[in-house]
Amino acid sequence: MALLHSFQFSKAVQGFQSALKKDSSCGIAYWGIALSDWSNPFAAGMKDKGQLQAGQAAAELAQSTGTPTERERSYIDAVANLYRDFEHTPQRQRLLAYRDAMAKVAEKYPADHEAQIFYALAIAASEDPADKTYAGRLKAGAMLENLFQEEPDHPGLAHYIIHTYDVPPLAGRALDAARRYSEIAPDAPHALHMPSHTFTRTGYWQDSINSNITAAAAAKREGQTAEELHASDYQVYAYLQTAQDEAARKIVASLPEIESRFDPNAVIGGAGGPSVGYFALAAIPARYALERGDWKRASELVPRDTPFPYTEAMTWLARGLGSARLGQAKTAYDAVAALGKIRERLSSAGENYWALQVEIQQREVEAWARMAEGNKDEALRQMESAATLEDGTEKTAITPGPIAPARELLGEMLLVANRPEAALADFQAALKQEPGRFRALYGAAKAAQLSGRAEESRKYYAELLKACERGDRPRRSELLEAEKALGRKQTDSQSTEVR
Repeated sequence: MALLHSFQFSKAVQGFQSALKKDSSCGIAYWGIALSDWSNPFAAGMKDKGQLQAGQAAAELAQSTGTPTERERSYIDAVANLYRDFEHTPQRQRLLAYRDAMAKVAEKYPADHEAQIFYALAIAASEDPADKTYAGRLKAGAMLENLFQEEPDHPGLAHYIIHTYDVPPLAGRALDAARRYSEIAPDAPHALHMPSHTFTRTGYWQDSINSNITAAAAAKREGQTAEELHASDYQVYAYLQTAQDEAARKIVASLPEIESRFDPNAVIGGAGGPSVGYFALAAIPARYALERGDWKRASELVPRDTPFPYTEAMTWLARGLGSARLGQAKTAYDAVAALGKIRERLSSAGENYWALQVEIQQREVEAWARMAEGNKDEALRQMESAATLEDGTEKTAITPGPIAPARELLGEMLLVANRPEAALADFQAALKQEPGRFRALYGAAKAAQLSGRAEESRKYYAELLKACERGDRPRRSELLEAEKALGRKQTDSQSTEVR
């Protein structure tokens, strides 16, 4: 159970199987296997057919084996909802049926902390990403926090509080759990990584880096390569926000070696399945290019075919944005077309969440392609539509943040269009959603400066320099500009990139 609560699914299954060897009549052990087969409940997208078949078989064995208590039977009947008639019943319908069944278990057994925990987890995992009231997350978080007061060493409570509050308006509520989780479960790679979700949402970049250095090493030691890649993605994201570009580059350079150990057939392992590995392999190079404004490098990235088309989309996004920023509109439109085809594939497969994310990316690239053509007004309309779409959804746990936040891109486009006051408003909105991002802080400082808001500009420049205290030398050009604006002694005679 401790392993299950830290999403160490394959090891949890081994533990439940060991119990069955000692007592073949232990139906609740099959329940544990069935729930483990569902894997990470916060992973967006459809579950793999193989894991659904395995989970269904485990649930049926649990029901046929039987249990000595009504309480155990209620757990087993609840988990069966996740798999019942999965060939014909939509995944969300099954997830909601499980949530509602766990609500009844929790109501019937109010003293059973595990019932309350799994019910709260189901509430948080099933919340609609378009629900900006966060009613479900708030309800689940309150339940989990109350239990955490009673059981401060429970790994599931710390873990699920972080996941439940993994949205910008709520993330600060998880800081205590984030700082304690790795101490509660120090041997679980996912437990070592999870605090970085909260640190990312709140802009604690060095804390995120430290968490993921430890998590990636633990995942490598445990042979959980997808989890190692996932931690590396979060680590690179944080390095880039703090201008520690050489450290980020080393991770990019290490990807071929990590990929050589990646087994895409290992559906059930740690918290991350194959999709997590493929996602990081595409996201890390895209981030490294776009965050540093290396448009040439971005335009030259090569998409790879994977069973998860939304991972290919990130590379097309980077190629398209890079090409457009270089003035290569035709090449950017090629990326728009590729993203459109990926979106159609995802929609046809019922992957509605990912289809929406790719639609946002498609609009972003098309907007910059229009800007490259000189069609400024249409470019801004298209980018505003992308930002509005992104405002109405949430990121999934698989990523520390969008490859290129739409509001941030809109702010940059408005600067190019010589509309600094409007740009400032969008950079501020971007920072509210993604605190402490390098490009948004710089953009806000520049926009305020061009708008004649000297004090506001100085504030953002100071925040940028503070975030980048550990940044590389020579400095990025934006940091040299910040030092000049604040009247500080220039630390370098040249910048690292031309933006």
